[in-house]
Amino acid sequence: MHNRIVAVVALMAVFTLAVCFIILGAISSDLMAALNLDAAQFASLVMALFLTSCIVQLLIGPAVDKFGYKPVAILGFAVTSVSIFLLASAGSFAAAFAACVLLGVGAMSCNTVGNTLIPVVLFEGRDPARASNFGNAFFGMGYVLTPFLLTLFMRTIGLSYSTSLLIFAVLVLVFLIVSLTAVYPQVPSGFQLARAVSLLGRAPVLIAAFALFCYIALETSMGSWTRRLMEELFGRDMSTEDASFWAGMVLSLFGVAMMIGRFVSSAIKNLTAIGIRVIAGAALVSLGAIVLLMMTDSSNVAILAVFLVGLAFAPIFPTIVGVTFSSFDSSLYGSIFGIIFAFGLLGGTFVPKYIGNLSAAGTVQGSLTIAAVMAGLLFVISLIMGALRQKR
Repeated sequence: MHNRIVAVVALMAVFTLAVCFIILGAISSDLMAALNLDAAQFASLVMALFLTSCIVQLLIGPAVDKFGYKPVAILGFAVTSVSIFLLASAGSFAAAFAACVLLGVGAMSCNTVGNTLIPVVLFEGRDPARASNFGNAFFGMGYVLTPFLLTLFMRTIGLSYSTSLLIFAVLVLVFLIVSLTAVYPQVPSGFQLARAVSLLGRAPVLIAAFALFCYIALETSMGSWTRRLMEELFGRDMSTEDASFWAGMVLSLFGVAMMIGRFVSSAIKNLTAIGIRVIAGAALVSLGAIVLLMMTDSSNVAILAVFLVGLAFAPIFPTIVGVTFSSFDSSLYGSIFGIIFAFGLLGGTFVPKYIGNLSAAGTVQGSLTIAAVMAGLLFVISLIMGALRQKR
């Protein structure tokens, strides 16, 4: 029973991470209208979330190795709930900015607990990449339910975005209560800071960090700007209200695709062994889908492209993590994850901001070139990962 509860906590943690990452994109139009923000200012909120996350991740990863899972899990759920409450009540850009900074602290605490617990408590710890894909399907579920429910609350039921956010703050508070009841596995003793720092010189860690830089830049850009992109396309034939509703549904579809893709990839036994080929293939498919998204004038084709991007993205992150973990002892998982995810978050910090700056003077669709470049770079990095693995 205790093992089941801790597994549930791990899955709730990655679900909560998805809420943190997608929530700004899900309320983008409403928040911008309420606070009178332009696209560049909204992009600054996204940057605040991810730059904070980048800094915090460097500290939280080793903290798990040093102090264990439970304190970090409690911190993550508690701070996330408070930050969503503050975002709901924000009456100015400065207040929303502060809430996003705090959201980064909660997000990275949940992120590290979830993604380091999952390979340990699922599939008996025998196939890290497979476990990571299955666990992160619940991240995809968060990507589905957050924009779907927020759109439902605001467009169908008629709740304000503030009230809708408060519902999510209460949900995360429930997750906190569950986390207090779990019995967590012991983190292997003997943590040494010098040993953790030495990982910076290990080639698998460095290559994984560059791969996550590209991937998180891609995922964050899609999460932050898909709704605005679809509003541009739907707005040619629909009223503003209808365009906003259906754009929110398409953002949910992106999450559906990621969730489906991760459940499918988690069914592949010994995924760790073929993981690098999976990453390379997924990067190529995502590149093609993003180019299609850039070129189309059809909202239906754009919907298909968004779904394909979600499917292609699905296995990339958990497989990178699982393949990297497979080269090291589990006592270093927290530190490794902290390093590679912190570097990856730099991509999530600056690339969506750049897209926002470009779209302020143009369109989101016309600003996706940088996303295509990131997908191409990810493919090249996957080839380097394969070459390094063959040498070992």
